[in-house]
Amino acid sequence: MIKGVHAMFYTSQADQLRAFLRDKLGLKTTDIGHGWLIFDFAEAELGCHPADPSAPGKTASTHDISFYTDDIRSTVAELKANGVEFTQDIRDEGYGLVTHFRAPGGLQLQLYQPHYRKGGV
Repeated sequence: MIKGVHAMFYTSQADQLRAFLRDKLGLKTTDIGHGWLIFDFAEAELGCHPADPSAPGKTASTHDISFYTDDIRSTVAELKANGVEFTQDIRDEGYGLVTHFRAPGGLQLQLYQPHYRKGGV
């Protein structure tokens, strides 16, 4: 039986990205040895979106990783205090309030506060 999802970032700056996720974002880790950290999440979700050939990174056979929160404004303030650089203001994208931030290795990651509730509630 499937119990969860394991997502991966491939980057030329793996050590820096691990430190960023642990120290700046405050993600909990399991150290499996030799510098490898597995970041533990209490919950996850998976969406399947239609491809958009006119949108970079949203073409067929691609994937994306986003982070979500219950209170985007307080989360952004906390992350900025930790030195996280945001690349845009918070905006309403229909499915939720959305912003993006930079991470080592040239990553730009989405943070959003969903308008929906899990479980169809």
